[in-house]
Amino acid sequence: MIRLRIKEVAQSKGIGMLKLARMADVSYRTVQGVWRDPYREISTKTLEKFSRALGVPSSELIEDVPDDTE
Repeated sequence: MIRLRIKEVAQSKGIGMLKLARMADVSYRTVQGVWRDPYREISTKTLEKFSRALGVPSSELIEDVPDDTE
């Protein structure tokens, strides 16, 4: 299962939801969604926007976690 680390990376850089939405040129609702649900599905294009805005490789924004159903 893939978990998004966008919230953690943004907070470590002192960036809040509204600022990230502006920097990444995505809607506030999109940022709010990934902030609240790190398992939410997003497009690779949106992931790329977050990556560029945060100045990190996209691989730093995702984490592979064990699936509890196994």
